[in-house]
Amino acid sequence: MKQINALAALAVGSTFGTASMSGAQQTGGNEDETAIRKIIVEMTEGFNNHDGKAAARMYTPDARFVSVRGDMMNGQAGIERGLSAILSGRAKNATQRTMDVTVRFIRPDVALANVTNELSGLAAPDGHVLPSQQELSLRVFVKDAGAWQVAAFHNTLVAPFSPPPR
Repeated sequence: MKQINALAALAVGSTFGTASMSGAQQTGGNEDETAIRKIIVEMTEGFNNHDGKAAARMYTPDARFVSVRGDMMNGQAGIERGLSAILSGRAKNATQRTMDVTVRFIRPDVALANVTNELSGLAAPDGHVLPSQQELSLRVFVKDAGAWQVAAFHNTLVAPFSPPPR
């Protein structure tokens, strides 16, 4: 039920725009933002170590994960299985570098994090290494029993249709 309430809060925040988001941003404390940023670092380290378990341990039991390619994974166990498959397959030589993190609190127990990463070393289905790309993820964090967890993760490419630099 908390996850449904968190997603409802996300929808309300989106409906009323940035003004209500910036007002709500003040509800989280510095220690909460620090805890969320630490989890983001752990997610990146798990990816860079190609460890699906470490990259998925912070998800709620009913979380939803959507990858940049549109792969959907449900629940912490499903996310661990899906990430393990990706990290041992097309991303076995890939690395992420976090470029930017923005955390906004909707309520004291719900926060949104926008994270921009640069992804390098990802393999295409035919095996050739793709050029580095920037990805932007939206991560919904919920706090339950004093601990922050990820309830939802959605990833997209940054400017995927821009012409290549010359």
